[in-house]
Amino acid sequence: MNLMQMWEDLIQKAKDGGLDVIDTYVFWNVHEPSPGNMAMQRFTQKVVQMMKDEKLFESQGGPIILSQIENEYEPESKAFGTAGYAYMTWAAKMAVGMGTGVPWVMCKEDDAPDPVINTCNGFYCDYFSPNKPYKPTMWTEAWSGWFTEFGGPIHQRPVEDLAFAVARFIKKGGSFVNYYMYHGGTNFGRTAGGPFITTSYDYDAPIDEYGLIRQPKHGHLKDLHRAIKLCERALVSADPTVTSLGNYEQAHVFSTESGDCAAFLSNYNSKSAARVTFQDKHYNLPPWSVSILPDCKNVVFNTANVGVQTTQMQMLPTNAQLFSWETFKEDIVSVDEDSEITVIGLLEQLNVTRDISDYLWYTTRVEISSSESFLHGDQHPTLTVQSTGHAMHVFINGYLSGSAFGTRENRRFTFKENVDLDAGTNIISLLSIAVGLPNNGPHFETWNTGVLGPVVLNGLDEGKRDLSWQKWSYQVGLKGEAMNLASPNGISSVDWMRGSLVAQKNQPLTWYKAYFKAPKGGEPLALDMGSMGRVKYGSMGRVLGDIGLLMLMVIAMGAVILAHFDLQSANLVVVNQLNDGKKFSQTLFISINVIELKTKWKIFHTKVLKIFWAFQPTQNLLVLFEEIGGDASKISLVKRSVTGLCAEVSEYHPTTKNWLIDSYGKSEVLNKPEFHLRCAAGQSISAIKFASFGTPFGTCGSFQQGTCHAPTSYAVVEKKCLGQQNCSVTISKSNFGADPCPNVVKKLSAEAVCAPIGTTTAWPNSRV
Repeated sequence: MNLMQMWEDLIQKAKDGGLDVIDTYVFWNVHEPSPGNMAMQRFTQKVVQMMKDEKLFESQGGPIILSQIENEYEPESKAFGTAGYAYMTWAAKMAVGMGTGVPWVMCKEDDAPDPVINTCNGFYCDYFSPNKPYKPTMWTEAWSGWFTEFGGPIHQRPVEDLAFAVARFIKKGGSFVNYYMYHGGTNFGRTAGGPFITTSYDYDAPIDEYGLIRQPKHGHLKDLHRAIKLCERALVSADPTVTSLGNYEQAHVFSTESGDCAAFLSNYNSKSAARVTFQDKHYNLPPWSVSILPDCKNVVFNTANVGVQTTQMQMLPTNAQLFSWETFKEDIVSVDEDSEITVIGLLEQLNVTRDISDYLWYTTRVEISSSESFLHGDQHPTLTVQSTGHAMHVFINGYLSGSAFGTRENRRFTFKENVDLDAGTNIISLLSIAVGLPNNGPHFETWNTGVLGPVVLNGLDEGKRDLSWQKWSYQVGLKGEAMNLASPNGISSVDWMRGSLVAQKNQPLTWYKAYFKAPKGGEPLALDMGSMGRVKYGSMGRVLGDIGLLMLMVIAMGAVILAHFDLQSANLVVVNQLNDGKKFSQTLFISINVIELKTKWKIFHTKVLKIFWAFQPTQNLLVLFEEIGGDASKISLVKRSVTGLCAEVSEYHPTTKNWLIDSYGKSEVLNKPEFHLRCAAGQSISAIKFASFGTPFGTCGSFQQGTCHAPTSYAVVEKKCLGQQNCSVTISKSNFGADPCPNVVKKLSAEAVCAPIGTTTAWPNSRV
């Protein structure tokens, strides 16, 4: 599958989810790596002209209907005062002056000048109104989740809450909603959201970082979109009339002279359900929810009632092997000899590295007298290094002495440990690592990085020795980077060492390479790298490229990933850097469709690298770079698969099939809701782990029978679903024999196992 096919697949999944338009950013800052090399105005004009040349704007008959200039600039505008306001107004005037024939917007810019439309970003935007009454109310970023920082949790936003937020916005008169993100994917190179932010932009989106549909988020929002579109004629023809239905309950009604009517009934109480009366009918509103009535009579959707399946994913072993491991070790001792810069004192890191590498060596020499007391049995001296961030490894005479790192909240840190010094000349080498660059906020020039000191030795006979203003030598980057080990030419120019990986494990600053065969099957694959050391942080790399070669270095939680693709042979090179810290497992995802790195820290995980490309059947090359030490012999290939499904549907679950049924309230004539399960392509339902029609409780993976349970539940679900890729069961009492508990609202809950087609799974269950 090539890149175009992957885009087609993603866009089709978005269209299937009920989306009407696709929005993507074009970052002008990426195109000005140095001052005066394609600045913002020239870049914007160039992009707009390219679109015009292809007749892509709606005014030319094309598909582009809306454009944005700048992004959330208002906080910076205020920080810069008059100059910030002047830039904002200039940018707006410049954009409008390009004559695209489509509207321009500025998000989070309350003072956006006409005709530019100011828009809202956030978790909720029903409070928002544009700065002029004649401008439409637009939500350019409806946040589906949040970014991930190193060591932090994976943030998840329940789809019930996201659907509630969108319905709230629409019922207040909102005219446009853009999900941020619907598919986030991965940020490559230095495009992550700042220091200690991973490149994973999964964002708990409806289409996940793998390009796979995330359920129930995708399906529930699909139902929401269908319900809103049933209200379309009323929504675009009238403003809402608001009526109170209680302390926390409201009705927003859109009605037209031609007879169209749509209503949104909301309950803002986050804990208690409500029973309300609207137009002489009774409606039950779950807590923190909105019910949508496209005809002002029938509920076709409620934001809190999820009726679509939940998908369970796992990493499973494969029979693929990595073979022909070889190693290449960084020469730490020669760093001082190859130094590019020698000065008195400590330099700020980014001003030295200049975007060439995220690594900077700080090296100095320390003379120790043979008469020093610690050489004759006393405690070793203590080295204290204060750094402005972000991470650092300390080497004494070529041996790793320890590591330290900061956090996103506090990038600064202090290394303080006893060090082993010898009589005579000692070489202290500090490998400082930048873990991401700022991309939000004013005055980036004040964000210092690297070892700015003081650097002090304590515990010598003389007491304290300040090394800060000694002569320091500087070396940008690693030798492996300079030798271009990420390219086939670079790899072939190095004398790699063959031999037992067991004997070479736990060696710091070591490059590893191996070859692997592409396993059969279409699942996303992974390299399980849990054996590759302890990790605290990661450092970012850079993106390079030309027509025939694409190199990608991306940030991971504790890993630098350098991926190379020769666009002719489609070989892969991946560099992985691991650092000292708490233990977690780590996997690098590789497949015909997707390459991705996933790291786990206890219960947290970060999916990091995803590149769409095809692999050769054999001789795919993998290169890892290990900072601290690990055991590459235990790295294995695993595959990501759908292993389980759950669904839960009430017998009165609202459905769009009941749209415009005049006999609402007479359940016997309504279309019954349906329960659906669907495994991935190439799979079928091999077992039913749980099934109960009645009053089951619990969540996916922990369902339990309630006091009411139809004895035929398992038999009905198995008959419909076992051996099928997908199945549906009508939620009807007659489907399950006698009513197990009259006058009680019942639901069907079930959990199923997915396996390759033709496989059956024995699963013990209680068929009461």
